[in-house]
Amino acid sequence: MSELPPTFAVIPGSQVNQVLRGREKQVIELVEEAYRLHGTGLTVNPPSYFLRFPDRPDSRIIALPASVGGGVGVDGLKWVSSFPRNIDSGLPRASAALLLNDRATGYPFALLEGSVISAARTAASAALGADLLSRERGRPTRVGFVGTGLIARFLHTYLVGSGWEFDRVAVHDLDPRHAAGFRGYLESAGHAGRVTVHERAEDLIRDCDLVVFATVAATPHVTDPAWFAHNPLVLHVSLRDLAPEVILAATNVVDDVEHCLKANTSVHLAEQLVGHREFVDGTLHDVLTGELRPAGDRPLVFSPFGLGVLDLVVGKFVYDHVRAAGDLTVVDGFFDETTRYGKS
Repeated sequence: MSELPPTFAVIPGSQVNQVLRGREKQVIELVEEAYRLHGTGLTVNPPSYFLRFPDRPDSRIIALPASVGGGVGVDGLKWVSSFPRNIDSGLPRASAALLLNDRATGYPFALLEGSVISAARTAASAALGADLLSRERGRPTRVGFVGTGLIARFLHTYLVGSGWEFDRVAVHDLDPRHAAGFRGYLESAGHAGRVTVHERAEDLIRDCDLVVFATVAATPHVTDPAWFAHNPLVLHVSLRDLAPEVILAATNVVDDVEHCLKANTSVHLAEQLVGHREFVDGTLHDVLTGELRPAGDRPLVFSPFGLGVLDLVVGKFVYDHVRAAGDLTVVDGFFDETTRYGKS
């Protein structure tokens, strides 16, 4: 980058979708590379900062600053909100903006609509985890989605887009309307006749060998380890659905130990209960490098906290594509003071 004078572009969600749609395999490869860079120390990913509101305790806005080296070379910040009550009016729970900064000058050079990038990198991370963690156990053929929002839709898209096939798909949501809406999406995606809506999460879990949690749960609601006696692979994307007893009875893989064991996630609650972290078997990077090969004799839970470096890698990919196509919308004069001693 390092354009002089610096420029600033805005990339709306329509362009983000245009770049990412149909490129699920490529985005998963980008996310894998981000995990490799992170695992080898070529990233900076400080703790996320949670902005909470005393008058709106169920809502929050999170700042995820990060920096990625290697061949990506970008700094930045994701600013993502989670307002669960949005779903009552039909709005998605989360919205986000992603700011990219030039590594040489520090100047921000692009602002991207971030919710699509966030959903894509979340889905790509979970799909990558599902692929890596099923290689020793065999690929599941019965998938169940607990929670039926945008993240569930993206995750299904990324699984199918990267070659997964399912004999059956199960759905559970506390709101029957949302479950019915997601069933309609699944049927339009080619699963007609193979979709089952479960009124109880227990029935879905017992019936599936791949279970996806993509809810807005703030505290655990799945408490019985016996529901997982068939040792399924669990993508615990929403992080707070499982009681500590379920976590402690499983093999646990996270994307980053320090990030995941905080903010009262299920694995954090398990740590508070037992006073140690020995129940965490390793990270996804450990699986990538072969240091960890999880066995199939227990439920296998992947809990990805979601790292800011993933958003940066996917966001930079989108920026580069839009720029190469000549479609950047540059805000003329965004930086007015670009000389040290002012304009002549």
